[in-house]
Amino acid sequence: MKKRILAYGRLNAAQLAQLSSEFEVQTFPSLESADDPAFRAALPEAHGLIGSSLKITPELLDEAPRLEAIASISVGYDNYPVEALTRRGILLCNTPDVLTETTADTGFALIMATARRVVELADFVKRGDWQASIGPEHFGSDVHGKTLGLVGCGRIGAAVARRGGLGFGMRVLYNASPKPALEAELGAERRELDELLAEADFVCVTVPLSEATHHLIGAHQLARMKPSAILVNIARGPVVDEAALIEALEMGRIRAAGLDVYEQEPLSPESPLPHMPNVVALPHIGSATHETRTAMAQRAVDNLALALRGERPISLVNEDAWRPA
Repeated sequence: MKKRILAYGRLNAAQLAQLSSEFEVQTFPSLESADDPAFRAALPEAHGLIGSSLKITPELLDEAPRLEAIASISVGYDNYPVEALTRRGILLCNTPDVLTETTADTGFALIMATARRVVELADFVKRGDWQASIGPEHFGSDVHGKTLGLVGCGRIGAAVARRGGLGFGMRVLYNASPKPALEAELGAERRELDELLAEADFVCVTVPLSEATHHLIGAHQLARMKPSAILVNIARGPVVDEAALIEALEMGRIRAAGLDVYEQEPLSPESPLPHMPNVVALPHIGSATHETRTAMAQRAVDNLALALRGERPISLVNEDAWRPA
């Protein structure tokens, strides 16, 4: 009998066919919640799950006694109870590598857009307000030659660093474990967080969300930044204390913010952030290109197929759950 997969992510026809050649696949193309009755009814017979943006709880796992593996179409795994999965011997797979460059592109786009006030001034033109040569009140700031500070420096952080260091001649600082290769390549300098915040013209947050990084950037950290500095967050929303950020922007303690992630997503219409002229707010598009999303889904498909065959997945989050045959 074929093992059963519940697919609630965006898979193309070829990817579904690949899974269906070995497994029984039930699709949930518009699943919004794990409370969906059809999904809950299918869960007890499921050996594998594939998708993203669905909150998986230990209580949900209690309803899935046959579950062997989850293939998340994402790099982040804060939606999953990793310890509970590991205790049950359920493999959790993710999709690093394939979205690194695309997400770094988004981060650097936010750096450029905030520094040069691209969105604000594009709206200025669209409104018909451009009636004369612009003056200093519309000027932005340079990016080339400035200091870029990376809070977290994994694959994505390093890719942002290369864009700044190699492409724009920026001095690169980072707050993470030592990266001798990056230091040799870019002349990057390691700093304690408070030191980095005080020196950087652009602070780009790329750390994963965990208990240790929740509100890592709060009122104290924002106060350490230069009044002329710009904060960019392409990590997870709760890494930044949003209330503290809003206050810092309103009070002019920092110059601007470029945000792709928020504490609540989708962003509440009541949030002041999208209405602030010194904020560039994107709808969590870090990896959102056709090419990258297809590659992410393919990595998830390959991960799940390997796991259900009893082979080691390409990208495994909880190594302690892996039991070689």
